[in-house]
Amino acid sequence: MDLLTTFGWVAAGTGFTFLMTALGAASVFFFRKKISENIHRMALGLAAGIMIAASVWSLLIPAMEAAEEAGGSGWLPAAGGFIFGVAFLLFLDEILPHLHPGSKDPEGPKSELSRASLLFLAVTLHNIPEGMSVGLLFVVAAQTGDPVALSAAFALALGMGIQNVPEGAAVSLPLRQEGYSARRAFAFGAFSGLAEPVFGLLVVLCAAWITPFMPWLLAFSAGAMMYVVVEELIPEAHLGEHSNIGTLSVMAGFVIMMVLDCALG
Repeated sequence: MDLLTTFGWVAAGTGFTFLMTALGAASVFFFRKKISENIHRMALGLAAGIMIAASVWSLLIPAMEAAEEAGGSGWLPAAGGFIFGVAFLLFLDEILPHLHPGSKDPEGPKSELSRASLLFLAVTLHNIPEGMSVGLLFVVAAQTGDPVALSAAFALALGMGIQNVPEGAAVSLPLRQEGYSARRAFAFGAFSGLAEPVFGLLVVLCAAWITPFMPWLLAFSAGAMMYVVVEELIPEAHLGEHSNIGTLSVMAGFVIMMVLDCALG
């Protein structure tokens, strides 16, 4: 698979995840009321389960396999890259003002940014590692020429797209309730997913330089996604008196992504 073809596949994969975010954001044209707490927990749990399974099957296992095929130790880049990914998201969390969907208090440094901008930044933080992950898997497929690796990249893009639907809605619906026009609320929700194609395509452009570090980068993406899952998605999925809905949704998301990866990859 040449560079142009790889670029096209990444554009298609991350473009799909972006469109799924836009699909979720388009809910403002049909609903104005707040999403029920149970549905909100289900959506967060589903996203968390998908991202956990993707981190293991689509990123950490390929990272270890790639390192061992290169004659090295599999655990070192997997563990090291994972730690760097967590540290990177923790760093962004500290330096960028943002407001997580469903939260009232902004995080990070104090800022005069609007609520819409803070929500936009929060979801954008999530989408950076997701876009990188999809881009990296397509680069791996291009380098190896393995149809299984290409199928795994498509499986990851599909899984990320599924969990992006509630993310888009989680940005746009609260803004609509606060008085934003449906079009403006949709724009903020949809473009919060723009980081995925941007960072996915950046990975392709940097492919020649990052190839020797591919196992580390795959694990880096896994660590960054797991940080999002543990720091935000799972805690918010279990808010309230009864946590069964959030718990079962995490399990369901994990199974969905596991099946996608094993069936398509």
